[in-house]
Amino acid sequence: MTRERLVAGKIGEQAAAQYLAARGYKILHRNYRCRLGEVDILAIDGNYLVLVEVKTRHGNQYGLPQESVHCFKQEKLRRIATYLTSLPHYRHCQLRFDVVAVWLSPDNKPAKLQHIVNAFW
Repeated sequence: MTRERLVAGKIGEQAAAQYLAARGYKILHRNYRCRLGEVDILAIDGNYLVLVEVKTRHGNQYGLPQESVHCFKQEKLRRIATYLTSLPHYRHCQLRFDVVAVWLSPDNKPAKLQHIVNAFW
């Protein structure tokens, strides 16, 4: 991955975390890693443990950001969710998968954000 894409991804994740926190989500982890993979944002929203995938783009020339959360990534997130709900402190949580799409301006500032609640199961 190029440095430019890494920087854009970090900017998008920061914008998504701020957006979610402003709406009452409790951000538990950013870039949560376990043996099964990585989740961009792990948060609590009411009774839900929410696994949030953040996709950042400068435009739509490669499709909408959320379209890149393909079936393989969804399955990986499901496996991570199964692992998380086996842990004592998440055992009683309901699960949800959200996607936050972030579009950046040419100067790498968040220009638009779309939050897709319960994006897949």
